[in-house]
Amino acid sequence: MITKRCLFCDGVVPVHSIGEFDRYEGCYCAPGSSYSIHSDSVPAFSSLSNRIKRQLFPIVSAYIRERSDSDERVAFKFEDMEHLANSSAIPSTIEEKSNRLLQYLFIRSKGPQDPIVIHQLSESYNLTYSPNLQELIYIIEKLREEEYIERVGATFKLTEKGWNEAAANAGGKPLQSCVVILADDEEWRREWCNKVLPQIEQCGYKVRLADHSSHEIDDDGLMQLISESKLIIADLTGQDREIYFAAGYALGLQIPILCTVNRSDADQPLLQASGIHPIVWEGTEELTAILQQRLG
Repeated sequence: MITKRCLFCDGVVPVHSIGEFDRYEGCYCAPGSSYSIHSDSVPAFSSLSNRIKRQLFPIVSAYIRERSDSDERVAFKFEDMEHLANSSAIPSTIEEKSNRLLQYLFIRSKGPQDPIVIHQLSESYNLTYSPNLQELIYIIEKLREEEYIERVGATFKLTEKGWNEAAANAGGKPLQSCVVILADDEEWRREWCNKVLPQIEQCGYKVRLADHSSHEIDDDGLMQLISESKLIIADLTGQDREIYFAAGYALGLQIPILCTVNRSDADQPLLQASGIHPIVWEGTEELTAILQQRLG
C-alpha cells in the first residue's frame, strides 16, 4: 500500500492512483472519506511559498472536509484554487465561521441536547475554516458563552437556542443523501437532470448523479458513494450490467433502493432474469409523479 503526506493537513494516509488523479483516503481533510487531486497539481502546490501555503492550505482543507462531510465526491486541480480562494462562499468573519460549527452539529443531531463527539478536536479546526486550533477554541468558547452550545471535552450539544439558530441558517431540515445511477447515455442524463432530479430534491434529498462518464467516480468510488447514501435510485434502462451490480451492492448493505426502467426496455432478458420489479415509466412526467408519491 502506498502512503503519502496530505499537502493540506499533513496526515500520512493511503493514496490510490486512479487515472490522472490521486485519491487520499481518511486524512484530516476527509475523515472517514476521501478526496482526489490531479497528479500534475501536486508539484504546483508544493512549489508555493510558505506564506501562501499558510493562507491557502487551511481553506483547501476546510473546503474538502465540508464537501466530503456532505457526501460529495471532491476532485480538483491546481487551477481550481484561484476561484476557491476568492469565492464569496468561504467564511471570513468569526460569525460566519461560528455558523459553520453550528451547521456541523445541526446536521448530525437529532435535536437539541443530542450529544455529538468531534474526534481528534486538535486536528479539526478545518470545520470552521480556521487557520489554527486557537481560533477554533475561541469560536467554541464564544458559542458556549452565548449559550448556543454545551461542551464537555470532545462532546458537544446544541442548546435549544443553538438548534433554532442553526435550523434558521440551514433553511429547515437537513437533506438526506441520494445517489441516482444512470447508464452512460447523454440524452438520458440530460432528461433526468432537467426534469427528474429537481423533483427528487424537492422531496428532501441531496442528489448526487453517478454515471460512468465522470473521471472522479471509478468502481471503488461508486461503491463508497453508495455506502454513504440514504437512498439509491437506479435506472435500468440501457441494460448496463454495472448498474445491476451497483443495485445489488446497495441491497446487500440494506440501503433503500428504487429501481426504474423505461417501458422500451421493460421486457429485456436481463431484467426478467434478475427478479427485480422496477417502476416502469413512459415519460419523465409520469416518472416524477410516481417518485414524488413514493418519496413523499
